Amino acid sequence: MTNPTPPAQQFKSTRSDRFVVPGWMNMVPGKQDSVEIQIDLDKSDLNRTHASILIEYWATSEELTLQSVLPVRAFTAAGTEGSGWCVFVPAQGRVLVRALDPQPDPPMLASHWINVDPATVPGTVVNVAINFPDTPTAVQNLLLGN
Repeated sequence: MTNPTPPAQQFKSTRSDRFVVPGWMNMVPGKQDSVEIQIDLDKSDLNRTHASILIEYWATSEELTLQSVLPVRAFTAAGTEGSGWCVFVPAQGRVLVRALDPQPDPPMLASHWINVDPATVPGTVVNVAINFPDTPTAVQNLLLGN
């Protein structure tokens, strides 16, 4: 008989009390995690069943270092008011945050690049606000088609 695998430890930011997306700490050997990027999902979007947040970190323009998908339901699972999710990155590279919801027709996709300057002061906090637009009605879709 095998022993069940214990769940991975879930880290929290001491500064914001947010959950850290798994794997988003100490990504570049020898570089301190100096920037906390906080993902702020609008409360009106917590009921989306298929929406996800895709987060990518590029240490260099040629190297995709890490990519994670954070389902919207993870925000409701995070629990209490004020908590949520964050990632930590060193003061170098780029972070791409994409919000996508494939359920509406047409699907929704929004992207935002964050360029992290090597001169960024350790302890810097960046907030990324995500608010999906309302799904257009059939009449609005017809008007968009004109």
